[in-house]
Amino acid sequence: MIKFPSSWVRNTWIFLLYTGIFLLSRTTGLAQEDNSWNWGGPMDPLQQLFRVSHYHLELEVFPETQEIAGSTLLSIRYLAPTDTLRLDLVDHYAVTAVADEAGNAFEFAHEGDLVDIFLTGRKPEKVKVSYEGKTPIAANPPWSGGFTWEKDSNGNHWMGLSSQNEGGKVFMPCLDHPKNKAAAGVSMNITVPSPYMVAANGLLTEMVQQGETTSFRWESRYPIMNYNINFTMGRLHEEKAVFHNKHGEEIPLVVFVLEENKDKAPMLLEVLRTSAETHEHFFGPFPFPKDKIAVVETPYLGMEHQTINAYGNNFQFVRMGQVWYDWLLHHELGHEWFGNKVSVSDWADYWIHEGITSYGDWLFYLKHEGEEAYLAKVADAKKKIKNEQPVVSPPDSHSDIAYHSDVYTKGAFIMHSLRFLLGDEVFFPMLLRLADHSAITYANQAATEDLITFISKDSGRDVRPFLERYLYRADLPKVVVRKTKRNTYQLYLQDRSLELPVEIRTDKGIQTVTLSSKPLEVVSKAAVKVDPNGWYLFDK
Repeated sequence: MIKFPSSWVRNTWIFLLYTGIFLLSRTTGLAQEDNSWNWGGPMDPLQQLFRVSHYHLELEVFPETQEIAGSTLLSIRYLAPTDTLRLDLVDHYAVTAVADEAGNAFEFAHEGDLVDIFLTGRKPEKVKVSYEGKTPIAANPPWSGGFTWEKDSNGNHWMGLSSQNEGGKVFMPCLDHPKNKAAAGVSMNITVPSPYMVAANGLLTEMVQQGETTSFRWESRYPIMNYNINFTMGRLHEEKAVFHNKHGEEIPLVVFVLEENKDKAPMLLEVLRTSAETHEHFFGPFPFPKDKIAVVETPYLGMEHQTINAYGNNFQFVRMGQVWYDWLLHHELGHEWFGNKVSVSDWADYWIHEGITSYGDWLFYLKHEGEEAYLAKVADAKKKIKNEQPVVSPPDSHSDIAYHSDVYTKGAFIMHSLRFLLGDEVFFPMLLRLADHSAITYANQAATEDLITFISKDSGRDVRPFLERYLYRADLPKVVVRKTKRNTYQLYLQDRSLELPVEIRTDKGIQTVTLSSKPLEVVSKAAVKVDPNGWYLFDK
């Protein structure tokens, strides 16, 4: 048995703390002030009639009063005739005006977190919604999200934003449903008091100082989910380098930290580089090469905001083989591939975001400490799997239903099992192609059925029975080991839908056999152990 260094143990306990907080926040119903928002679910009939292809935010941030004011310009793509554009915006804000790009006003109503814009026969390509107000405060970010207003140790304002479970409506008027992934991206012009800085998605294209304020214009033209749109304000220090991806492209590699932590920035930059290289090894080239690979220090733990991942893990780097590792940074960066590039349109399939990304966390162990450390990490994670509800939720699930701990750990374990089922020579090339499959990447969103079909076709193996059994059912297949006579055992699965290659340990060592509902006779002088390396989830 491998002896793990103290850094490995510390890292594991941090992970347990993280998942424990996740479970507490999701099961106790913590809410933002007097609201508990979610998004997804059945799509509003009025919202089925159009899509928003691009957002442009013009906002001023007032840290002293914890308010924002400005506008969002939405580019509209119509799917069917409609007289009403129904948007989402929490009622913390007051909508002050709605107009087309030329300034022609529309009548509107803002009630119950919905903004109805009455078109009266017009069909504007762009709609500008002006609004202002106190921001909703995050009760337990990022699990119960909103704005987080804090001060650094020097007394400077520090603002973070998180909205994974709430959606974009906590900071902008939007079509707040996962089916609407803005295909043309987002641009932002965020104005803050000088000398504060704003870090946001994409590339910084302009910085303008006027009087006592500074405006930061950020732009990304990649498709983006609402909750991935983000901006952070603080007295930030920027440290940057160049990352060469697998295609040889040069990508800005950037970390933004509080000025008081600028001495930690070079190390954080190196940890970020190692994680990016590791993800590229298993998932392929970084998905947003025209933007940047970046993290920004935030007053909450972390979140996967596209090209500007939130990082609040207090620089708790641990040694992993020959490199330094930060589990939180690595996990959130993995979402650039699964979550941001490969996105779901129904939260029922949320395991695709969290399960495959969590599997990427385990692969860091494989690459940098080897197979034994990887298997030990998997065995430890296995203890946390609850098997209380299916990994895939019912169709049209909203975020509160779809988010549970097994989408992380059980979702990852299913990928681990798939590795053994297919074999490394098939599995790892398939994983690279999955992350680059045009039918489910960028503006094209993914569903569980898409992955089952792709993996079966790409691998040349019918993995549907295996994936459907583990993804759509909470209970586990039962494996039976029965001694029938001296030195003779019968092995079988109490499940007619499955036939799996499984390792067994006998007196002759470890061998691989095929288990199904048909009993298999095995001769061994020692007791037979099924799946000794823990490749599957079985009810034994």
